[in-house]
Amino acid sequence: MRKQYRVDSVTLLVQPRLVNDPFSDAGLLLDFRFGNRAMLFDIGDLSPLSPREILRVSHVFVSHMHMDHFAGFDRLLRLFLYRNKTVHFFGPPGLTEAVQAKLNAYTWNLLDEQSHDFMIAACDWTPAGFRHSRLFRARSGFARQDTASNTAEGNILLDDPDFRIEAAMLDHGVPCLAFAFQEKIRVNVQKPQLEALGLPVGPWLSEAKRAVRRGADPETTLAPTADRHISVGELLGAGALRTGPGQKIVYATDLAFNEANLARVVALAHGANQLFIEAGFLQEDRELAAAKRHLTAAEAGTIARLADVEHAVPMHFSPRYLGHEDKLHAEFAANLGVGSASHVSKSRDGRVFDHLR
Repeated sequence: MRKQYRVDSVTLLVQPRLVNDPFSDAGLLLDFRFGNRAMLFDIGDLSPLSPREILRVSHVFVSHMHMDHFAGFDRLLRLFLYRNKTVHFFGPPGLTEAVQAKLNAYTWNLLDEQSHDFMIAACDWTPAGFRHSRLFRARSGFARQDTASNTAEGNILLDDPDFRIEAAMLDHGVPCLAFAFQEKIRVNVQKPQLEALGLPVGPWLSEAKRAVRRGADPETTLAPTADRHISVGELLGAGALRTGPGQKIVYATDLAFNEANLARVVALAHGANQLFIEAGFLQEDRELAAAKRHLTAAEAGTIARLADVEHAVPMHFSPRYLGHEDKLHAEFAANLGVGSASHVSKSRDGRVFDHLR
């Protein structure tokens, strides 16, 4: 069993939540605990999300452009159209063309330089790097503008000061991406130690956390109040801030169970805190699953076990099993293996279905 790092008052950087029930479109919302921000892995049916939730989205990561993973583009577009904001899209080859095709389906004669400055920045990615980067701006009627692509470092799509997003290219009959959110370092506030220093909670702590994550000099000073200053080193030395391994969340859907896919998705998901993975078919229907290049629940459980994840959430069930959801969960859990460190989570809100140790 993998050793668990524990700190008091653990605060997660993001809260992951499946957008839909297991029989509906796959999609994962990563809602940041602090700040007006969220990200989406896939944008199929977004109707369960409120406008307020969608309007927090800054980045969208699309696994592939099958309808049940991309049809929510229109709802997102409609909500953002009259906002001054940029939403970043990442996906496999063809993503930028798909975005352009969606935008070209509408008439934009009412948009001009006086319109709200809503922009879509879209990138096609392959393991060799970014293939296309294009900007679509409301003020120009969403005319395509080719832009310089950032240099991709390995499989990293996005490198943020607090986290990074990595991808793996998988086979689903078409290129399909799996994604991993990796917090760079977890920084938690210990309120008793903070109070012992006579310091208040407040926005300054976000600045303190960012300083620790970027490896700031211990002498870096912060101003909790107008008349009080304290260094990063003092906060760490007093235990008011504690660090630990960053949160890792992986999303993998629509992939064939073959040797190449298995190696790539296990490497991407290795040691994840949470793995959200398709488990669409029963093992008795594995030939049908193989023909459609999908996983069975048993195969998904095997991947979770090989990747040694802490929590595994099966999703994207075939509607042919409506009323038989427990069979899919049972096969998924059985293939995690006795003695696995993995847990199985059943519901959309992450409530635990079973524990295997």
